[in-house]
Amino acid sequence: MPDEQPPAPPKPPAPSRRGSGQDAVVVERKAARTKPPQLYQVVMLNDDYTPMEFVVMMLQQYFQRDPDTATLIMLKIHHEGRGICGVYTKDVAATKVELVLTAARREGHPLQCIMEAA
Repeated sequence: MPDEQPPAPPKPPAPSRRGSGQDAVVVERKAARTKPPQLYQVVMLNDDYTPMEFVVMMLQQYFQRDPDTATLIMLKIHHEGRGICGVYTKDVAATKVELVLTAARREGHPLQCIMEAA
């Protein structure tokens, strides 16, 4: 009995060569193309009651415009009836419109602010 050896471990099966890869599935990766989000313009409309200073303040506070740029946009609103405050994604534009309208109503001004597809 001392001459007995433990059984040899089984050999792994030899790789199959049948089909030579004809049954393989090849997956091609296509580059995912995402479109940039739709942009919207935030537009203030002129009225005869909202003070010009209030419009300038809104442009500075909610659209981060410097005093000179805010004044130029306010004058455009005053003379042309409307002025673009900024261009943003849909959610950001909607939020800015709501902030301006809320501030205007709180102060008793009829200022109108809308968003349009850019």
